[in-house]
Amino acid sequence: MNKYISIDGRDIGVDFPPYIIAEMSANHNGCIDTAFKIIDAAKKAGADALKIQTYRPDTITLNSDLPDFHISGGLWDGKTLYELYEWAHTPWEWHEALFDHARKLGITIFSSPFDTTAVDLLESLNAPAYKIASFEAVDIQLIKYVASTGKPMIISTGMANAEEISEAIEAARDGGCKELAILHCVSGYPAPAEDYNLRTIPDMISQHGLVTGLSDHTLSNITAISSVALGASIIEKHFTLDRNGGGPDDSFSLEPAELTDLCESSKTAWASLGKVDYTRKSSELGNVKFRRSLYIVKDVKAGDYITAENIRSVRPGYGIACKNYYSILGKRFNRSAKFGTALTWDIID
Repeated sequence: MNKYISIDGRDIGVDFPPYIIAEMSANHNGCIDTAFKIIDAAKKAGADALKIQTYRPDTITLNSDLPDFHISGGLWDGKTLYELYEWAHTPWEWHEALFDHARKLGITIFSSPFDTTAVDLLESLNAPAYKIASFEAVDIQLIKYVASTGKPMIISTGMANAEEISEAIEAARDGGCKELAILHCVSGYPAPAEDYNLRTIPDMISQHGLVTGLSDHTLSNITAISSVALGASIIEKHFTLDRNGGGPDDSFSLEPAELTDLCESSKTAWASLGKVDYTRKSSELGNVKFRRSLYIVKDVKAGDYITAENIRSVRPGYGIACKNYYSILGKRFNRSAKFGTALTWDIID
């Protein structure tokens, strides 16, 4: 089993706090200063990584007006694929500046490449990892090319069926990838929580033995935080400065305060999982006073029998455990004791 992977010196797996990826995608809205501010905000919120997307419209689709290339319905209704990606892409000439800015801040930056030339660009910038986007999970050629870099790879599985997920994993392994993670995903923008079927995550872990996480397109953090309890080690969410910014992905992205909450709450959820442990916890040690135990409720003398009239189960919990009640009835006291004395073994014959 691939128990953990490491990106930029950060170990990722169920034994470590969730790895939080803030996805910038198109939320820079064509302004590099906004892109810098998104990186700044992701770092401030506590994200482990900032992810971008590396493509040009001509590397991801064709400039065609044929019906196949038109988008009908949804957020991008009426556009052609080429028009959408022309609007949404991160200019390649920005990449070096974005990588430099993130590294100076101390936040990991990597990208989703959409063709081999994008991989080559990212390799020239020494990208520490790669993400295969859900819609590219069926692009076996691209997966193998990314795998050949020897860098850690994360594959998102939105829209992929079980067979296609297995094929993508096999392609990554065949290409030479040694550190591989997969993300459960629903490729709806936004996606309703009930579509996520989070019980799929432990099944994916069981089937593939890989570090597994969640790429979450719901509008709140509840689904993402819940996924941690089911074994998600990575959480990816789209991130923007302003959900009403009017960009391609703004409307289903987290704003800074929400990303801060995700970073904090997911780590709290992970910490609460802990381990199998039935011992008394440190936070409980002072509360023995509120537990029940056996106390003397009537003055007794040496030689008196223990009866239901002179002992009772009450709070606090400093006396003999209540489970011994029936076994000590009928025994004798070996010395006198006053009302309110904790019943202890040393005063019983």
